[in-house]
Amino acid sequence: MEPQLQRRVQRYGWDAAARDYQESWQSQLAPAQDTCLNLAGLKPGMSVLETACGTGMVTRRIIEQVGPQGRVFATDISGEMLVELVDTCKAAGHDNVSTARMGAEKLDVDDNTFDVAVCALGLMYMPEPRAALSEMARAVHSGGRVVATIWGERRNCGWADIFPIVDARVASEVCPMFFGSGAPGLLVADFTAAGLTDIRETRQRETLKFNDARALIRAVVHGGPVALAIKRFSDETLAEVSDEFLSSVSGCRHQDGSYAVPGEFVTVAGTVA
Repeated sequence: MEPQLQRRVQRYGWDAAARDYQESWQSQLAPAQDTCLNLAGLKPGMSVLETACGTGMVTRRIIEQVGPQGRVFATDISGEMLVELVDTCKAAGHDNVSTARMGAEKLDVDDNTFDVAVCALGLMYMPEPRAALSEMARAVHSGGRVVATIWGERRNCGWADIFPIVDARVASEVCPMFFGSGAPGLLVADFTAAGLTDIRETRQRETLKFNDARALIRAVVHGGPVALAIKRFSDETLAEVSDEFLSSVSGCRHQDGSYAVPGEFVTVAGTVA
């Protein structure tokens, strides 16, 4: 799929997932987000660029760490995701965050503007991740940090069968690049290609807990990367997809009906030369 078309698919896909994403994934993604923010080394007063900010799960934590004297510029390709973020920040009285609907591979920001650039669980949706990392590095001053977290290897992510299950019912791959940089060393290579130095990779295995099948379906089917694809399905087809997916994770189901699904995350941090 051409990069421009893939970006459009991602934009409308995350518009469709916006309402379900945060409530469905907040606790499950928190450990990976912790690693991302720890490696970012945020301090009060810093200026931070966040790409693929989504509904602001990480953005709000960045705001807390940089304090009222810091500033955050949060970008995403999904307008609906940004609406959620803006509303939340307004309600909380955060006036030091600004937002823009903007693709990460071509950022409309000046060079050497920020202390840190962060992308938490967004890079794997981008057709050109190296371009996105290069743009993040360009926007950060010398000595500043660039940090990105992605999902790890497909074989270590127990929910990954949702992709072939949905792909079997649509004309093209839903998200062909999702696990493209998840293997050891691949994201490090992307950071190196973007000109970053002092690069560090952290891999972590986590258990993603869901209270019941309904919560799991809401997260993976309605609040994730296949959200746009399922809009094409009839109720009958959607039920088939949900049942087939639940069958694929049946080994993760506990007797009380809850699920404990394995997941792997990769976080890489680098310094701008």
